[in-house]
Amino acid sequence: MSSLLKISVSVLFILSASTASGGDPYRSPAGAAEAGLSYVCIMKTGFWSSFQNQANLGYNKSFSFGFNYENRFNIGELATRSAAMIIPAGKTSLAAIYSHFGYSDFKRDMTGIACGMKLSDKVSAGVQADYYSIRTSGEYNNSQAITYEAGVVVLPSESIQIGVHFFNLLPGSLKNKLLPTSLRIGAGTYLNKSVFTGIEGEMSTGSKLLIRTGFEYGVAKNFWLRGGFCTENNSFSFGLGVLAKFVQIDLGFVTHEKLGVTSSASLIFKIKDIKK
Repeated sequence: MSSLLKISVSVLFILSASTASGGDPYRSPAGAAEAGLSYVCIMKTGFWSSFQNQANLGYNKSFSFGFNYENRFNIGELATRSAAMIIPAGKTSLAAIYSHFGYSDFKRDMTGIACGMKLSDKVSAGVQADYYSIRTSGEYNNSQAITYEAGVVVLPSESIQIGVHFFNLLPGSLKNKLLPTSLRIGAGTYLNKSVFTGIEGEMSTGSKLLIRTGFEYGVAKNFWLRGGFCTENNSFSFGLGVLAKFVQIDLGFVTHEKLGVTSSASLIFKIKDIKK
């Protein structure tokens, strides 16, 4: 890669890092369906729960695995590749996730192991251990970090869902300065069997409060349209999804007022449903 291209990619990384998942460049984005909703998803059950809110794993009933590719601004050096696997076991589900971001001169790998459990018919909780590895070329040092994240989902009624999630919430003496602390709180409702809408707020170290809104509309059986908005960079999103037998395909697109469009594609394979 030429020096000019390296500089250009580095500048774009600095400008775009905070758009990965709301203001936190270390929170790996995953899930094209979630991208289409502007990542209004901490209260909503979905395959990519381990990247959003581990409490939702408690509602997962399928042994499943999936892959996600996010192409930020159509620049390969800024792409993120993610994979996950969920194993249900009674009222508990276990998950393993992996994410890779970057190119030869800057790489960020993240690995996580999660557990989510239904505590009652209306409450679930989950926790995840994360390991981060950041490698750079030249004279800069490589770095590693270990932290955790956790969340809770409450269902006050059949149609209303409330989610809370925090990341890297540790005492000052234990906190790794490499990773910021973030808190997300959101609520969503099913207006009917076909329409979901939600709103979410996020605070992250060194960032302003972010507000997201999103909706999902089941146009037909196993076919969904999605849209959303985030106050950061006045970002709009849209997407669609289709379920064909045991394979779900999702596409998501997120706009940036200056840098263009980030596209995402996901493949999710649901192998077997297990009764809980």
